[in-house]
Amino acid sequence: MTDASISFPRPDFRPLFAANLVCSMSIMGFTAIIGPLSRALELQPWHAGLAVTMAGFVWMLSSRSWGRVSDTVGRRPVLLTSMTGFALTYLALCAFATLALAGHWLPLWSVLSLVALRSLMGAFYAALPAVGNAMIADAVAPERRAGTMAGMGAAGGVGLVAGPALAASLVGFGLVVPLYVLAALPLVGILLVAAALPRAATRPSGGGSVLRLGDPRIRPALLIAFVAMFCVGVSQITIGFFVQDRFHLSPEQAATSAGIAMTVVGVSLIVAQTAVSRIGWPPRQLIMAGAGIATIGYVVAALSPSQLVLWLAFAPAGAGMGLVFPAFSALAANSVGQGEQGSVAGSVGAAQGFGMVCGPLVGAALYGLNDALPYYLCAAVLVAVAINIRTRPD
Repeated sequence: MTDASISFPRPDFRPLFAANLVCSMSIMGFTAIIGPLSRALELQPWHAGLAVTMAGFVWMLSSRSWGRVSDTVGRRPVLLTSMTGFALTYLALCAFATLALAGHWLPLWSVLSLVALRSLMGAFYAALPAVGNAMIADAVAPERRAGTMAGMGAAGGVGLVAGPALAASLVGFGLVVPLYVLAALPLVGILLVAAALPRAATRPSGGGSVLRLGDPRIRPALLIAFVAMFCVGVSQITIGFFVQDRFHLSPEQAATSAGIAMTVVGVSLIVAQTAVSRIGWPPRQLIMAGAGIATIGYVVAALSPSQLVLWLAFAPAGAGMGLVFPAFSALAANSVGQGEQGSVAGSVGAAQGFGMVCGPLVGAALYGLNDALPYYLCAAVLVAVAINIRTRPD
């Protein structure tokens, strides 16, 4: 629902996309370090898992608050505040790692510090996708929002692939070197937002009204956001176990195979989101097509007789998600007025965070019953999403 009297200028969002790219590289690059860092600090694998899970949980809790505040005080100041907090927290993480690896930290303090700092990183980073999508909704007409938001998603997708690759390439210089490099990336994002993002495109959308999570206007979009991130979480937690058990690989071979599969997902997601800005489909059509394509990928993955088939199966899974992600953000934005864009973007972020918390838990539980069950579940919920969005009245 949009006010017909509102004019939509066409600002240059490339600085915002670039800031999202470097910050997503920063936060995702840490996933390549947390395992070796935990081993070096003599921590247990579940300690690293706790840090990752808590980051997602805090992301879920903080996303709506960032969105509501940006409706009141403006997008640009909230982005700068959150990105500065993210950068400072990352530097604190670097200091912790330096001291802990030098033997000046007890294991208990290492666990508490790792969980606390990673949680703060998730809290600050949560503002970027929420406020960024609200900024796009402020300035872009409804029929073009999905395409523009896909640019935001594509930048995040590049960071998803490039961040861990960059970190892994620097590990040979020591565990703290990639951390300091990753910590420097948000500083680049801050400069881009401060210097290159037009102030005129970042004003509050007006009102600052509080949007209820149960608001019927946004319920379909929130459900789709939850399902999409739920499926991503299921894939991430199970892929390493799946390739090792299904194809009888060593742990090292399984890690390599899982890395290839997730790289295929990342590249496919980037290509699909880049295509969204060109094909011009409305959100509902993108969701139906994306859910259908991803369903095929998950079913083939569940049945895969070889690693090659599995890797190929993750291409449609990633591409389908690449269509769905910008579509549910645009669907949510198009369902509310201009004064609620920050709040609705934050609500979408909260739904994604909830999916990222639930997906790994459910996926791990189902995997214990059968290795293919998690992927069949993803296929089933995606089919349900496609049917639901197809049968809902406009």
